[in-house]
Amino acid sequence: MMYKLSKGGILRKNKNFQTVYKLGKSYANRLLVLYVKPNREGLRRAGFVTGKRLGGAVVRNRARRLMKEAYRLNQHQLTTGVDMVFIARQPIVKADFAAVSKALLELCGKAQLFNK
Repeated sequence: MMYKLSKGGILRKNKNFQTVYKLGKSYANRLLVLYVKPNREGLRRAGFVTGKRLGGAVVRNRARRLMKEAYRLNQHQLTTGVDMVFIARQPIVKADFAAVSKALLELCGKAQLFNK
C-alpha cells in the first residue's frame, strides 16, 4: 500500500494556520503540540511547525521531516474532515523516529482522531 502525502492534504497558508490556532482545540505531550479543528471540506489536512527556538535550519528541517513521516505512515488511520497543526517542542531535537511516531499517535488518540 502506498502512503502519499497529497498536495491538498498539507496546510500551507498562514491564514489556515491562524484559523486552526484560534478556533481549534489543543493537545500536548513532551515532544509535540497538536491543534485540531473540524473543516467543511471533508478533507484531512495537516500542517507542521518548527519554531526558531528549536535550533538552526538543519535541526528544524529534521524535526519537520520526522513529524511528516510519522504522519504520512499513519494518516490512513485518522478521520477526515479535520485540520491539524503539529508543533515541535524542544525535546524533539534529541528524539528518534520511533519516539516522534509514538508521540504523534498518542496525541491523535487524545484528540479522538482515529477512524471508528
